[in-house]
Amino acid sequence: MIASFPMYERPETADAIAQLWSNLQTHIGREAQFKSNTHGLAHWRDPDLLISQTCGMPYRLHLHGQVHLVGTPVSTLGDPRGYYHSVIIARQDDPRDSFAEFEGAVLAYNDAISQSGWAAPQNMARSQGFGFSNLLETGGHRASSQAVATGKAELAAIDAVTWSLITRFDPWADRLKVIDRTPPTPALPFITSRIELAEPLYEAMATAIDELCQDNQALLCLKGITQIAAEDYLAVPSPPLP
Repeated sequence: MIASFPMYERPETADAIAQLWSNLQTHIGREAQFKSNTHGLAHWRDPDLLISQTCGMPYRLHLHGQVHLVGTPVSTLGDPRGYYHSVIIARQDDPRDSFAEFEGAVLAYNDAISQSGWAAPQNMARSQGFGFSNLLETGGHRASSQAVATGKAELAAIDAVTWSLITRFDPWADRLKVIDRTPPTPALPFITSRIELAEPLYEAMATAIDELCQDNQALLCLKGITQIAAEDYLAVPSPPLP
């Protein structure tokens, strides 16, 4: 079987993710090959998938009924338990300081099936009577933040955990500011291909997170795991794809 935790992989988190996997493997009682930088629908649909982490939008659009929810991470960032948000960022020297002022702006987004980078800002805009049509697809949250910092785009929505890592490690972060945050939605779930493994994996993951050293918990903004119903993921609106 295979496993991966692709959502917050970067060089600075490699040791923390490795410790999480080592802790989990100690408690699951079965062998699996851990793979880095592995994500996407083909990976998440693999019948040999022991555990991975996906995003709410691909889960509701493509994976529901094909994979099984293990649990949802609980972050240290102040959202309701099992929920997360995106921060809306702009350049530090941009005179606009409210989300509504960016109507018509160029939105950098990581992927068209990203909850945090695409659905969250579009749903927030629709709630205020507009939408983004000037778009720049970047392939990743870090690339979106860099596109804003360098003037290629004017606005981006960044997953809050990723933003925590950007502000800590990326040199262009000081050229950016947070102008708003999106309403919280269910956070990025852990999934498996085997329904019979969902419950034991939940228990093993709870212990694995608890056994992380404090520095690695803080780095990953991770303090536990909870269960969010599939219906709560499916209830989040999906805006039209670009």
